[in-house]
Amino acid sequence: MARIVQKYGGTSVGDVDRIKNVAARIKAVREAGNELVVVVSARAGVTNELIARAKAVCENPSEREMDQLLAIGEQETIALTAMALHGIGVEAMSYTGAQAGIFTDQVHTKAKIKMIHAHALEKDLRAGKVIIVAGFQGMGPDGQTTTLGRGGSDLTAIALAAAIKADKCEIYTDVDGVYTADPRVVKDARKLSEISYDEMLELASLGSKVMQSRSVEFAAKYNVVFEVRSSFNTNPGTIVKQEVAYMEKVVVRGVAVDKDQAKIVISNIVDKPGSAAKVFKGLANAHINVDMIVQNVGRQGIANLTFTVPQTESAKAIKALGPILKETGGDVTVDEKIAKLSVVGVGMRTHSGVAATLFQALADAGINLELISTSEIKISVVIQTDRADEAARLAHKAFDLDKL
Repeated sequence: MARIVQKYGGTSVGDVDRIKNVAARIKAVREAGNELVVVVSARAGVTNELIARAKAVCENPSEREMDQLLAIGEQETIALTAMALHGIGVEAMSYTGAQAGIFTDQVHTKAKIKMIHAHALEKDLRAGKVIIVAGFQGMGPDGQTTTLGRGGSDLTAIALAAAIKADKCEIYTDVDGVYTADPRVVKDARKLSEISYDEMLELASLGSKVMQSRSVEFAAKYNVVFEVRSSFNTNPGTIVKQEVAYMEKVVVRGVAVDKDQAKIVISNIVDKPGSAAKVFKGLANAHINVDMIVQNVGRQGIANLTFTVPQTESAKAIKALGPILKETGGDVTVDEKIAKLSVVGVGMRTHSGVAATLFQALADAGINLELISTSEIKISVVIQTDRADEAARLAHKAFDLDKL
C-alpha cells in the first residue's frame, strides 16, 4: 500500500463528464490498495468568471472579499468530486482548506502556508476513505479564509504530500509533462523525462504555466519528488527531483516566455543613498513582486530606475509609488507591451558561451534587448511582446533543444 497525493487542475475537472473520469481514475488507484488524498482546482473558467463578476459590481474589490468569493470555485469541485465517487461506490470525504488544517498567514489573495494540522485527514485515511481537498485556499490566524494565489492548488498538493509523508505526489494537468518550450509556440518542443527542482523553479517563475513557482520551491525545501502528468491519458510524465550530476551535461534545459510583464521606468529620481530603498520598500509593503532591476549611472544628481512587475500588478505598483515619488522626485512611465524570454539549465554553471549564443540568435533576427538579467542557471531578457513567440523558437533552435 502506498500513500498518494494527486492534484487535478481546472481543465481536468472542467465539466461533469471530466469529473466522472477523474473519479474513475481515483477509484482504480484506491482499489489497488492505496491511500489517497486528492486536491482539486476550480473548474476551468470558474475563477475568471468570479473575478469578472467582482469587477462588475466593484471596480476595486477588497482582497478579503475576493478570497471569500474565489474560494467558492474549489468548494464546488470538491463536493462534486466526492459525489461522483459516492456514485461509483467509493467512500470519500470533501474538505475545505480550513477543514483540512491548512493554516496560512493573513495576506489575502496570495497567502503563504505556515503549517498543516492533518489530524482529521489521517483519521479518515485510516478509515479507508478517499480525501478530497480544496486547493488554493487555507485559513489565516484570525480565522479568515485566505487564498494562495494563481496556481495555488499545486502548492496545496505539495504541502499536503510533505505533511502526511506521502510516498508519491502526482500533479495532473492538461499537458503530459514538462517540455523544453511551450509546444503550442514551438512545434519541435520535447517532453523531458525528468528535471531538477532548480530548473523547474526557474521555468515556473519565468512564464511556464505547468507549475506554480512557490509549489516547486516548497517541494525542493521538503524534498517532495513529484510527477507532472496528463489526466487525459496514462503516459509517463516528467519527474521533478533533486539535481544529479548527469543533468549538467545538458547546457540549456528549456525556454520560457512570460507575457504577463510590465516595465516601469522611474526617470529623474534623486541620485542619493536610500532613494532606491524607499521605492522598493514601498512596493514590498504593497506585496508587489519585483523582478528585473536596472539603475543607470547617475548624472548631475539624478538617475533612472527601471524594473519589471507582473502586468496584473502594474496599476497597484503605480499607486504605491505615488507618495514615495513625492519625496524622492521622479516621473513614472509604464510599458505593458513587453515579454520576458528566458533560457534555463543547470549546465550553465559549468559551460560558457550561453549568453553569446542567445544574444546572437536574437540579434540576427533584429530583436532588441531592453533589459538583461542572469543567475547561475538562467538568462532572461526583456523584448517587445510581438516578437516573443519568434524569439522562443529562435532560442530553442540555437541550443538544439529539438534534439534532446
